[in-house]
Amino acid sequence: MKPYERKQLLARLDREGATVGATIPDEITVQGERLALAEFVFETRSRGSVPADERETVEQAKRNLRRERLARRQRIEEGDITRERGEELVESIIGIERALHALGDLGTADIEREATAKEAADQKRWMNFLQQALGRDESRARR
Repeated sequence: MKPYERKQLLARLDREGATVGATIPDEITVQGERLALAEFVFETRSRGSVPADERETVEQAKRNLRRERLARRQRIEEGDITRERGEELVESIIGIERALHALGDLGTADIEREATAKEAADQKRWMNFLQQALGRDESRARR
């Protein structure tokens, strides 16, 4: 592959919105193991949030996908590959990016519970403030 072709492929990866409209690969080899990536992402996202007992599995999958993305990018940057192989790598990297985006915005049940608790605490603080501001603070009147 010629240097300018390599540069073009890398520019495609770095382009803003490169994952828009991209599809997640059905299967991908990550760290030497075959992974049904599209199915994994679909099943994980269909739950809406990641249960606590599966959180580590999802986090490990995301770490492995990031490592694989980096390794494939390095093959484009430094490897002795053909233009066609470079195109394949770019498409797979964009698919990995798309999967990471899909998995990245998932919440966990604990985070949802924490957000609800924070919202309740905020409301309580607001009510206390309003009571003080309106002169209806019963806790101060008893002091």
